[in-house]
Amino acid sequence: MQLPNNIAFAVATVFATAVSVTAATNAAEAVLSATNTFAAGDYVEYIGGWSKANGRVFRVKAPTGTNFTLEGLDTTDTSLFPAGAGTGTVRKVTTWVPITGVVSADVSGGDGKTVEVALLDSDMPVMLPDGFSATTVTLTIADDKSLAHHAALKSVSDGVKLTCLRGILPGATAGVLLYAGYCSFNESPSLAKGSVMAVRATFSLQNKVVRY
Repeated sequence: MQLPNNIAFAVATVFATAVSVTAATNAAEAVLSATNTFAAGDYVEYIGGWSKANGRVFRVKAPTGTNFTLEGLDTTDTSLFPAGAGTGTVRKVTTWVPITGVVSADVSGGDGKTVEVALLDSDMPVMLPDGFSATTVTLTIADDKSLAHHAALKSVSDGVKLTCLRGILPGATAGVLLYAGYCSFNESPSLAKGSVMAVRATFSLQNKVVRY
């Protein structure tokens, strides 16, 4: 068990030029072929033929000049990750802007959906899985427009740019949460007597969270 106390959030504001992925392996951790200068620990956004990975941000592992591993991306199931379909592009996050003064972080959606199916030969319908609901992550942030994150959130929101929210958990069991999608930033602060003025940034995910 772990408390989220002292989690450090940051938003991706600058990406490098996209690099073409010419091949991708089906493995416990997918290896992508691409001419690159990545370093271990870099974060890259994957856009390609594997819909289960498309639009997500992963951490780079074991890079060379011609290939690298997307840490934690298990592509062994070829029904989910068809062989030969993993080509596409990746682009490295080059700038993270810390988001300070976060009052709360609320996650909505991401739950499994089902469809009720009535069968002619039974008086008991069945429930079949139907994917997952869309996920949003909303940060409530103490208002201070002089801080760097205010301008950064406004920029990615106004520009309707794909971005990534990163949360790094502290301590011996530290982990990383990567929420990739679009950011909507409401810079009009809440105004309640006796309460801190706060603004809200909502991240609409384009795929599932990536956890390390």
